[in-house]
Parts: sequence; C-alpha cells; structure tokens
Amino acid sequence: MNKVYLSVLLLLSCTIAHAQFNDSTHYYFKLLSTGVINSTNDAKSYVLKNGFNFNAQKKRFSYNTYFNWIYGELQNELTNNDFTAHGDVDFNKGITKLYYWGLINYDKIYSLNINYRLQAGAGLAYNIIDSPALRINVSDGIVYEKGDLQDATLGRDVYQVPRNSFRLSYKWEIVNRFRIDGVHFYQPSLLSIKDYIIQSSSNLSVKLNQWLSITAALTYNRVSRTNRENLLFTYGLTIEKYF
Repeated sequence: MNKVYLSVLLLLSCTIAHAQFNDSTHYYFKLLSTGVINSTNDAKSYVLKNGFNFNAQKKRFSYNTYFNWIYGELQNELTNNDFTAHGDVDFNKGITKLYYWGLINYDKIYSLNINYRLQAGAGLAYNIIDSPALRINVSDGIVYEKGDLQDATLGRDVYQVPRNSFRLSYKWEIVNRFRIDGVHFYQPSLLSIKDYIIQSSSNLSVKLNQWLSITAALTYNRVSRTNRENLLFTYGLTIEKYF
C-alpha cells in the first residue's frame, strides 16, 4: 500500500505557483512535491522533495522566502534528510538594472554532513538582460557563515568564515511553450580557496496549456569542507498563477 501511495504522489507531484509580475500582480506562491522511486527484486530506494515558496514584488523592493525538505532512503537506510530555509530582499530591482540585495539562509543537510549552517550577507546584483522572453542576472557580495559540520578527516567542525557569494540566474521562454531556468551559486571562503560551496539548480518545463507544465529539475550541491556532494533529478507537474 505504501508503494501505491508513493507512486501516486510521484505521478501527481506538482508545483502550485502564482505567470509574471505586472502592475496588478504582486505575489507569487508555490508548493512543490516531487520524487523518484525505484523498486526491484534486489533493491528499493526513493527520494521525495517538498518545498514552499512565497514572493512579493513592490515598486522599490521585493522579498522572497522558500523552504525545502528532501527525504530519501536506500534499502531502508537513510540517504537524505535535508532541510533549507531561505529569505532574501532586493532594493530598487524594478527601477534600475543595478540594485542591492540581502539574504539569510539556514541549512541542515544530512547528505552533506551539515549539522547546521547559517549564512547572512548583502551585495549588488545586475540585470544583464531583462525582457519577457529572456532574463539573465548576476550578483556578488559577502556573506558571513557560521556552521557545524562533520568533517571527513577532522570529525566535528564548528567554524565561522566570511565568503564571497557569486550567483548566476536565468530564465528563457521559447515560443511561449518551453522554459529553461536556473540558479547557480559559487561561494569560496575569503580565508582559503580550498574551502568553497557550489549550489546549482536547473529546470526544464514544457507547457501543456496556460497554467499547466511538465517540469524536470536537476540539483547539484558540493561542500569542500566535508568533501561531500549530492545530485538529485526529479520530475513532476507545474501549475502557475500570479496574483
């Protein structure tokens, strides 16, 4: 029975969202539940990804929050129990190409040996291209990080470190039916080039109608301090509506 429930969840997994901001649409809401299930005579595994996202767009500033939880098992052994809570704010984003940002982020990621990781920082961002069909944005700034990790050789690693945080984000709409979007971070320590974080998320969506799409997502993370990485591929449905 559990297999049936998980299979139904996978087939019906969807993102509920709220098409683009304009003078009458200011808010965006998203719920995500996707996953991958594999069951054979010799092995059983599954990964489920759940998320919540809320975004508000005002004249001079916007703010965005999201929460993600990934849970997975392989042969009844835990592989993922990964939680992320994130909030960021942009100032003058809708007025000038160059604008300011600030963020706070909390992670607790079993698959990367992160007991907890807290980041807070600020910087500048620039809209290279900002059109209805294509958007490309880069940002850079400084974040302060405090963490408690399980180092591969040193054991428990409680630390504080400043990092440079570079981000590339993009969204490309093709003939109003296909969409490619992604967000990619590179965060090297200002104290050691060997200490870095890579976070990458890419999505491909195919519209079935105005509000429904089939979506495939690829996520990759690497933390050099723990010498750990994870790669996750999920697929499901996206339902979009702004309000």
